[in-house]
Amino acid sequence: MAGSTYGTIFRITTFGESHGIGIGGIIDGVPAGLEIDISRVQDDLNKRKPGQSAFTTARNEDDKLEILSGIFEGKTLGTPIGFFIANKDSRSQDYENISTAFRPSHADFTYTKKYGIRDPRGGGRSSARETACRVVAGSIAKQILATLGIHFSTYVCKVGTVEINDLSFFNSEQIESSPIRCPHPEVSKKMEELILSVKNEGDTIGGIVQAIIEGVPAGLGEPVFDKLHAELGKAMLSINATKGFEVGSGFSSTEKKGSELNDEFSSLTSTKTNNSGGIQGGISNGMPIHFKVAFKPVSTLLQSQETINENGEKVVIQPEGRHDPCVVPRAVPIVEAMAAIVILDFYLRNKSVTL
Repeated sequence: MAGSTYGTIFRITTFGESHGIGIGGIIDGVPAGLEIDISRVQDDLNKRKPGQSAFTTARNEDDKLEILSGIFEGKTLGTPIGFFIANKDSRSQDYENISTAFRPSHADFTYTKKYGIRDPRGGGRSSARETACRVVAGSIAKQILATLGIHFSTYVCKVGTVEINDLSFFNSEQIESSPIRCPHPEVSKKMEELILSVKNEGDTIGGIVQAIIEGVPAGLGEPVFDKLHAELGKAMLSINATKGFEVGSGFSSTEKKGSELNDEFSSLTSTKTNNSGGIQGGISNGMPIHFKVAFKPVSTLLQSQETINENGEKVVIQPEGRHDPCVVPRAVPIVEAMAAIVILDFYLRNKSVTL
């Protein structure tokens, strides 16, 4: 399936279903001789894994990473890095009562129409479980980029109507101190209360993840079709439940005049403002890259819903199982991973542009 591979030079191919034996992937294009700390990769996986708090699904997966190839004694070999993550807490019986029904706003109907068959257990291949593989590749990419002085800060800036309005407080070290991954303590508390309230109703809620990438050199991006922000948008919109992407001032720029929005240069390495979000003409300009990703509410509700089955008959479903009331806390490491994959891929691609 061609859609299971992402990247040009630094490239990840993933495989597996939510309730199969496991998931895994192959990472190509990693230069040889680079030191990779597998424990740091596991740490990133732990940020994404289920069962980590009252605000996530109760599925209990340890997401233990097994490296199969491409790394020896902590260093990359320049060969494909193969890895596997076993599924240990799948409960396929939770999906027996909806195995022939099309859950509202899920991929059940579209996968059936495309392939003529689907795995109904937890959504099969369409499940967000697959994103653990992206976190592995992204974590490796982050370690490589860190040696180049490129660093990431990614956090939840909005849940429902609760959002951060004051950025003067920002401290990236506060992100992981919040179970929501919101670095503003007061706002985080309100988000927690909202998610728990929605969860108690058997409902779900959406939110927005903010990403900031610092240290990206000017010159990354491949116009005209592979503009840096276009590729970041594609990467983010490939994540489950995403519904929107904006870079820099984004949609709010439509409300401003050009005289208000233009980023005037203060030197050859910086601009007075950063409304462009670090990208101009599809190429990084050396300023911090910042963008936002919008996530819809999880489609699985723990309450009755009307739908149709594979015969087109009207049915009422009552989903069971374990599901996130809000995806954004666990989406943070996924967004960061996909951003790292994009930046490293463009960095390597840029090496082939000039001698």
